[in-house]
Amino acid sequence: MANRAIAIDDGKIVSVVPGAGDGTLVMPALANAHDHARVARLSQVGSYDVPLEAWLPYLTLIPAVDPYLASAVSFGRTARGGVGAVMAHYTRVQGLSDFPTEAKAVAKAARDVGIRMALAVHCRDLNPLVYDAHVKLLSGLSASACECVTRRFLRKPVPPADQVAMVETVAAEIEGEGITVQYGPAGVQWCCDAMLRLIGEASARTNRRVHMHLLETKYQRYWADRHYPQGIVRYLDDIGLINERVSFAHCIYLRPDEMELIAERGATIVVNTSSNLIVSSGLAPVAEFIKRGCRVAMGLDGLSFDEDEDALREMRLAYVVHKASGFDVRVSRADLMRFATENGRFAITGNADADIASGSPADLLLLDWKSLSADLIEPDVPPLDLLLAKARQQHVKGLIVNGRDVVRDGAVTGVDLPALEAELLAVMRSAYGTTADVRAAMPELKAALGQHYAGPFYCG
Repeated sequence: MANRAIAIDDGKIVSVVPGAGDGTLVMPALANAHDHARVARLSQVGSYDVPLEAWLPYLTLIPAVDPYLASAVSFGRTARGGVGAVMAHYTRVQGLSDFPTEAKAVAKAARDVGIRMALAVHCRDLNPLVYDAHVKLLSGLSASACECVTRRFLRKPVPPADQVAMVETVAAEIEGEGITVQYGPAGVQWCCDAMLRLIGEASARTNRRVHMHLLETKYQRYWADRHYPQGIVRYLDDIGLINERVSFAHCIYLRPDEMELIAERGATIVVNTSSNLIVSSGLAPVAEFIKRGCRVAMGLDGLSFDEDEDALREMRLAYVVHKASGFDVRVSRADLMRFATENGRFAITGNADADIASGSPADLLLLDWKSLSADLIEPDVPPLDLLLAKARQQHVKGLIVNGRDVVRDGAVTGVDLPALEAELLAVMRSAYGTTADVRAAMPELKAALGQHYAGPFYCG
């Protein structure tokens, strides 16, 4: 619709009526349904072009910093990229205070920036280095590397019941004002059966949502097939972890029958196209997900294509990668819009309403139409064509969340993002030396991990 005026009151759209245009293209705010609120980019810590299973240990090279500072930078960048709601699967705990206190700092950062945020509290107690016993891997390291890896990665986990109970403790501290809390099991390969069953039971009892990784790499698929002969997805269904409350990140190696079960139960699949390309995990079969009735959402996973949290580019990349084979259209434009907005919003908040209509939440992305359309020859090119052809973060003119101006004229309003980014970079550079031991051990560990996953268990 062209030339409309949108009236907002108390966080809601109250009317959409004819009015004079002002050079702004308005669409629903984007949703980032899988992220980790990390702040260091791959190129900053030398971990670009590393496969996932070897890349994960590189996260240890990121120094611990103030959780408010890290989260405010992450959420500010997210907002500047066009996202009004984010799933923060909080796997990167700074550990400078107790976790409920840290969670309050994260929630304050989200509120200060002005976005909606679901904090998925990370739960993990299994397979700290590889997806099975790590004794052989350690035996191949030098004494100094083995000591470092053992100290850094092989800490005694918190008992499952205590981890699950922590979720409700955190929820009591921070929920409200745009913030919700979810159970965040890392993934089946990283959680014992007891923990996953406790989460399934707790989610059913409390109606609290769940967000977890599933079948991101071929190595996870091999491991799952050996450990769950009945099928990993059937196992999750049996313990109450496939339903409308649950969202799964990645799902690259799902089989058709597993897709159908997820669709039947109403769970959400979150696709992370850039991330999966960058860490060599593969391409999710998005068209097949949609064909089989799955709800599919978009995630950036902290690994956007140009390291800039540009959700518009992520949306466009996912579309051109998955949309069609010749004239066989597999992902429609309507599918894409649901993918980038309402489906992610549902995974994050439990509410899929992303309409621009009276009574809907006032969560709007404002794009600079004059800039987008500046070089048109044909004056009546549909706006969606331009959006899909070239819209990027630089075209974000404003972002409104719950009726609040979160981004205005391309700048985040609630925090001084450039100043926070400069402070964060200075802090991380000053703390560079705190990770010297693991940096020295990393070449050996990376090589050992490569040998481990090239073994017969994972390659047949």
